[in-house]
Amino acid sequence: MPIQRPKSFLAFVFIWFGQVISLIGTSLSAFALTIWAWELTGSATALALVGFFNFGPTVIFSPIAGALVDRWDKKWVMMISDLASGLATILIFFLYSSGNLQIWHLYAAGAFSGLFQAFQWPAYSTAITVMVPKAQYGRAAAMMSLADWGSGIFGPVLAGALIGVIGIANILLIDITTFVVAILILSVSVIPKVPKSEEGLKSSGSIWQESLFGFKYIWKRPSLLGLQIMFFAGNLMGSLTNTLIAPMILGRTDNNAQLLGLVQSVGSAGGVVGALLISVWGGPKRRVNGVIFGWLFAGLLGQIFYGTNLGLPVWMAAAFIYNFFFPLLNSSNQAIWQSKVPPDLQGRVFSIRRLIAQITVPIAMLAAGPLADFVFEPALKNPLSNLSSAFGWLVGNGIGSGMALIVIFAGLGMASISIVAWLTPQIRNVDTILPDFDAELKSASELP
Repeated sequence: MPIQRPKSFLAFVFIWFGQVISLIGTSLSAFALTIWAWELTGSATALALVGFFNFGPTVIFSPIAGALVDRWDKKWVMMISDLASGLATILIFFLYSSGNLQIWHLYAAGAFSGLFQAFQWPAYSTAITVMVPKAQYGRAAAMMSLADWGSGIFGPVLAGALIGVIGIANILLIDITTFVVAILILSVSVIPKVPKSEEGLKSSGSIWQESLFGFKYIWKRPSLLGLQIMFFAGNLMGSLTNTLIAPMILGRTDNNAQLLGLVQSVGSAGGVVGALLISVWGGPKRRVNGVIFGWLFAGLLGQIFYGTNLGLPVWMAAAFIYNFFFPLLNSSNQAIWQSKVPPDLQGRVFSIRRLIAQITVPIAMLAAGPLADFVFEPALKNPLSNLSSAFGWLVGNGIGSGMALIVIFAGLGMASISIVAWLTPQIRNVDTILPDFDAELKSASELP
């Protein structure tokens, strides 16, 4: 009797489970290699460059990757992407084991892996769209968030416990094994073929034309464009906060890394709880409410209290609340886009959507440091400055107070963005203004 391969939502659960294992393995090796790089260089810049070289190719190649994903088989794209990341880890393993590993090898391996990650996310999103019933899009997106947040908790904890026992080389071997598991699960799962839409057939052209198609598609739909502008601005505010949280807490706790780790762990736990809740609940029926109110509460209850000078318990609560709302807003947003964009266009559209949103990350990184070091920190330390007089009671006047005030302003900015979105009918009514793709979907055989 032939073995029944997992299909539909069950196939998604199998694939998701494989990605969970793979993400934990990646988190293990990332933590271990971070320790190795710090011991080697003692340079925060060197560590930042590892992330930059991994992030850069993902963003730069997103438009072309999206166009190719729409042309190619989604399962093979995901398998090759996982395989490429695994090959990069295998190379690092051999270099480390032979005593030849250098910091620039991490840059090169990160760039290689990042290039293929540009293909992974649009392929994964499109595969979920055709595997999962429309009513389950929010739950599926929340499960994806759960995988990310869960690996953020368990990976560093496991790596910290294992690194002194089995060493970095064996941790890398664990990561390689998890890639193999993810690829094997993908290989036996059934991902349906993506149906062709009328617009998808009309938009076919050269690879360069299809790479730009996502921009045109979003621009012609003010509701989706408004959502994207909201995420562009919201991610800018969020990235300012994420960049400054670690130095802010270290500055306020006399460089106590354990307290920083405690706050970060509680924050990750908030993300896990939020993702679990949406996985069980499925999210609000009006998805846009999850987006708008998620941004609002993350800003008002998370970021603003993060910046106050009320001490560790408040920072921990703020970290939990701040991260708790991101699975809600991200899964709701993902469900909207999956419902409105035909699956055969999602590679091109989603890659551009991600490009627009993520371009704010380096902007925030470049802005946060100079703003803190040369404007807000000196001003808050000066009791005669206007900022100190106005906000010193709230954020204090010591090291980290200027960064805290930036975080509070970012929280107010994030809340303001959500209010503007609610007051904008094109965004507030996106669920009903745009028809779902399956309402007008036509197969190629039905076309004259």
